Amino acid sequence: MKHWNDPSLGADARVAALMAEMTPAEKLAQLGSYWSKSNVGSGDARVAPIEEALAARSGESEALAHGIGHLTRPYGTRPLTPDEGRAELVRVQRLLTERTRLGIPAIAHDECLTGFAAFGATVYPTPLAWAATFDTALVERMGAAIGRDMASVGVHQGLAPVLDVVRDYRWGRVEETLGEDPYLTGLIGTAYVRGIQSEGVVATLKHFAGHAASRGARNHAPVSIGPREMADVILPPFEMAVREGAVGSVMNTYTDQDGVPACADEHLLTTVLREQWGFEGTVVSDYGSIAFLHTMHRVAAGEGDAARVALRAGMDVELPNTRCYGAPIAQEIGAGRVPPELVDRAVERVLRQKLALGLLDAGYSPEDDAGTGTPVDLDSPYNRALARTVAERSVVLLANEGGALPFDPARTPEIALIGPGADDSGTFLGCYSFPNHVLPKHPGHPAGLALPSLREALTAELPDVTFTYEQGCAVSGEDASGLPAAVRAARGADLALVVVGDRSGMFGNGTSGEGCDAPDLALPGVQERLVEEVLATGVPVVLLVVSGRPYALGAFADRCAAVVQSFMPGEEGGPALAGILSGRTNPSGKLPVQIPAAPGAGPGTYLNPPLGRHSQGISVLDNTPLYPFGHGISYTTFGYEDLRVADAGRVPTDGFVDVSCLVRNTGDRPGRETVQLYYDDPVAQVARPTQQLVAFGSVELEPGEAARVAFRVHADQTSYTKDASGDGQRVVDPGALTFMLGSSSGDIRLSAGVELTGPERRVGATRHLRHS
Repeated sequence: MKHWNDPSLGADARVAALMAEMTPAEKLAQLGSYWSKSNVGSGDARVAPIEEALAARSGESEALAHGIGHLTRPYGTRPLTPDEGRAELVRVQRLLTERTRLGIPAIAHDECLTGFAAFGATVYPTPLAWAATFDTALVERMGAAIGRDMASVGVHQGLAPVLDVVRDYRWGRVEETLGEDPYLTGLIGTAYVRGIQSEGVVATLKHFAGHAASRGARNHAPVSIGPREMADVILPPFEMAVREGAVGSVMNTYTDQDGVPACADEHLLTTVLREQWGFEGTVVSDYGSIAFLHTMHRVAAGEGDAARVALRAGMDVELPNTRCYGAPIAQEIGAGRVPPELVDRAVERVLRQKLALGLLDAGYSPEDDAGTGTPVDLDSPYNRALARTVAERSVVLLANEGGALPFDPARTPEIALIGPGADDSGTFLGCYSFPNHVLPKHPGHPAGLALPSLREALTAELPDVTFTYEQGCAVSGEDASGLPAAVRAARGADLALVVVGDRSGMFGNGTSGEGCDAPDLALPGVQERLVEEVLATGVPVVLLVVSGRPYALGAFADRCAAVVQSFMPGEEGGPALAGILSGRTNPSGKLPVQIPAAPGAGPGTYLNPPLGRHSQGISVLDNTPLYPFGHGISYTTFGYEDLRVADAGRVPTDGFVDVSCLVRNTGDRPGRETVQLYYDDPVAQVARPTQQLVAFGSVELEPGEAARVAFRVHADQTSYTKDASGDGQRVVDPGALTFMLGSSSGDIRLSAGVELTGPERRVGATRHLRHS
């Protein structure tokens, strides 16, 4: 047994022993990856439009001759059963362990944004739906279930979560995010990290950093935000997942920030991530982004120069195939332009990760690693029940003033079910779900799992109701020929349920998803016309929006009997939505993004100082949202009372603010309320948002029942970046603050003043990040 195979030795000794045996070629191999050409699609239904640039440059034997760092998407590229995928993964791992000199296995990575992106694996709701639950414990459970499935078939690393904070709702990848608030994003994202890593699978934060703040909401476009916005809005979720979640890997964004591509940004990848936050894992490149330093950003003269720049910045592994970190960087090393110690630094990080995963232990077996021979169900009853719970908790009831919900078969025995999402379960799935991401390359191939539509679920849920279905129109396109039939169906019913929104896809093959950026926030195609024509019948309309981004509903929401929002609720979306509409489940979701009133006014996000909000007489554009951040009502009602603030509201700048209130269910149904705590700093040294979330918590109450909800918030959570042009130091200001408790950012029920006393405090990477 080699020294580096001995688990009884310390990690330092094992890694040093292995590196001492490695040739330069073997070291570089650990910084690369391999994505089999046979797994890469072609034609219109591709994984990415630049897929040819991501393909392997050599065959398998040459690519793996000296070993390899990563195997790219062994399950997430083509439809394979678990046994087929295991057999192929075992074959390649055995080639590495038996036919290379050192026998080092590879890290197998795959996508896991809406669940393990493998054929037949559970498709959970999109991350935007996770955020709508405001439930960290539930998301952690889901993360653990995803990690368990990945580990059961030999996958070691998952490329999630996305911690990009939404700055413009037109961006196509809003569905992949956790919303517009950095604190909510950080807590939900860190919960996912803890869940998936509890099963031995490395989580990967992406896209570090600023991807969602691109100019004009265009995919890959430059980012032009100031250093303070970067420090106070974009970076905090990543910091939380690093410091509190001990995440194992980070992936860069494709974008440049003020002209500096993230892949080449040593300050971001080394100074901030490692030196300030203490990150100890690996930084992996988003697919092709090292080569893009040459071809897209034009900050490198060629692939070798791009490799030099990226390695110096702190990029450890090139994905999805070795290009720049192969022969091009070897030439740079030979010419003396890349110090060997930079290579060693990255190799050591990769080997430490492999050691932690057990890949370097004596007796490692590819068969055992992949679970060969052990039955596995990637869409188990447990998974489906969990997927349904997440979906149910994520549905947001926006309005119900007409009292049309829940459905009452005695009152509305005939319902017209109208719209492009009414009988298409594909509208429930995100762009990185296997059916939407991979199966378009395999026309006619079965989905591999049950995907009940809303029509099917409602028919089963409400057998005493007669549903008349008309699509009306497609999600996109200008064909309005189906509208007259939809209108006739509505006129013949007691109520119309109109289901509109998105169908997710990739690079223009959908209305939401990667590369599917929107020119404005009007519903795609002729869906708005469909809504208007059904409303014109005079029949009560329940509007259900199933989408990947918030759409402007101000033109007709006040004429609907009820409005419901769902952010792509996954494979169990049909039954989950049917349960909400029937009243079997009481809705409890809250908006992680605002719903705009007008498609072009651009509400931005709720994190605005006074001049970022609508100001009468200053601008004719009213950007007030139709439904604010955190909004979501229930079939019951909740009262807030008895606000208490400890220590008479006087707290030192290094102390805790203790706030609590009594929440009472004042309706006639059991319900779940998410209490939100915001604060306002009315006099600061820079312009600050008028509201910022600092705590939230949920309580389930029977009719008439009350419970006290308490939050402890450290003064550090009110800190901000004082001098962004200097050292970027964060400070806690002494002075008056206002703390506000409510059901949403627009429905504040109780407020109290708090005085922070003492000197201004400088805080750094050891500051408190979350409430208790």
